[in-house]
Amino acid sequence: MHIALNKFTLDFSFCHLIKSLPQTENHAVRYACYPQGGSMRTSSKRTSSNQAIPPIKAVAPEALQLGKDARICWTTSIPFIMVHLMPLAIFWTGITWFDLGVCFTLYYARMFFITAGYHRYFAHRSYKLGRVMQFLMAAGGSTAGQKGVLWWAAHHRHHHRYSDQLEDVHSPLRGFWWSHLGWILCDRYNPTRFDLIKDFAKFPELRWIDKHWYTPAILLGAGCWALGGWPTLVVGYFLSTVLLYHGTFLVNSATHLFGQRRFATDDTSRNSMIIALLTCGEGWHNNHHHYQSTANQGFYWWEVDFSYYVLTVMSWLGLAKDLRRPPKSILTNDLLIPGQCDKGVQRVSELIALIHQDRKTTHQGSMEKTSVDTSPPGPDSAYALKEATMISATNNGYNKNPALKR
Repeated sequence: MHIALNKFTLDFSFCHLIKSLPQTENHAVRYACYPQGGSMRTSSKRTSSNQAIPPIKAVAPEALQLGKDARICWTTSIPFIMVHLMPLAIFWTGITWFDLGVCFTLYYARMFFITAGYHRYFAHRSYKLGRVMQFLMAAGGSTAGQKGVLWWAAHHRHHHRYSDQLEDVHSPLRGFWWSHLGWILCDRYNPTRFDLIKDFAKFPELRWIDKHWYTPAILLGAGCWALGGWPTLVVGYFLSTVLLYHGTFLVNSATHLFGQRRFATDDTSRNSMIIALLTCGEGWHNNHHHYQSTANQGFYWWEVDFSYYVLTVMSWLGLAKDLRRPPKSILTNDLLIPGQCDKGVQRVSELIALIHQDRKTTHQGSMEKTSVDTSPPGPDSAYALKEATMISATNNGYNKNPALKR
């Protein structure tokens, strides 16, 4: 069975998706997605898309419970919440075209440091930098206020190791809002996973800025205030920071739910032109999961990738070198074609079916004890609804792959 997005699912808005969540119980999921234990997957190691898909393996339910440390900690989340409230001061400070210009500039400048620095360099080492430029890239990314560079890159490596498995720190399997920002606001993932980022943790300056990641962000805010007073601080700094947060977060959440799939990856990553424009090229997420260690995520000329354009200029100036690009063979491996099974979506769809079966069984057991069910929606309900919609709407269709038209 080939499953792909079509117009019906692309028109599904987040608002309608969340409003239509089923009122089911929040029970621990009793199944793991892959039997291989979540080893880091690269394009060369993936199973051929024509081979049979391994069955989903059952595991003990207690192994999948997140625990109390995975709940949102409102105390430690106060700074994050306050940053979101600060742009409301616009009603008192006013707004000018200058402030909007600063907001636009800081949004895309810091998005570059996050995407080209935190992501493509520190998480994937897709190009090389000297030690000074390496530190400057880390400092630039820290101005975004998205925690330390080693913390960010280590958790991202963990995401690729367990992408769309139950161990994935921000998979939409646990719900759209969990993948978007819930995982950041809990205490479970606060520590930096130095064991996953040993190659960069050996540099003392990077360990220092990872520990004091808030310092560049505060200095940038102070600079905005010195430049234009309170209006520039509120609009230029705080508003751009909030927009930057959610632009980055969309890659974790939306690009595993909405968009098109070109390659048969082991997960549900998708390509989105809209998110690519908002994130300097990160929206080509299916391309990225197909081949992670490349400096460009837009594989074709029409796939806009501003971060890669800037990195190219930096290589001309000698500031960066050895920018990796995908070999020609990668562009033709594991392409989704008509009539071919999408193994990533099928695996997750089978997991969703097991989740529903498990929750139905548990729900029936609880109904024998009480006649009233007041439990909230389960954490996986957003993803389950999305995948169920995809299955029902696309049983006979396939993804229109731009690469097949060439």
